[in-house]
Amino acid sequence: MEKLDLTVQGMSCGGCVSGVTKALEAVPGVSGVQVTLEGGKVSLSYDAHQAGPELVKAAIREAGFEVVG
Repeated sequence: MEKLDLTVQGMSCGGCVSGVTKALEAVPGVSGVQVTLEGGKVSLSYDAHQAGPELVKAAIREAGFEVVG
């Protein structure tokens, strides 16, 4: 499993955190999703055979948020 840490802009409430979490948990191969509202921190693990950073970032963008790091 690979680990990935990102910063996400646009989250302003618990509903945003829930939306990002659900979007990431729906990506095949992603597990251990942790989303923190303060600072927009997202941490997760993924199976490199099923997912990758670009797929994860695309899921966040589709949920309506911007990945900045």
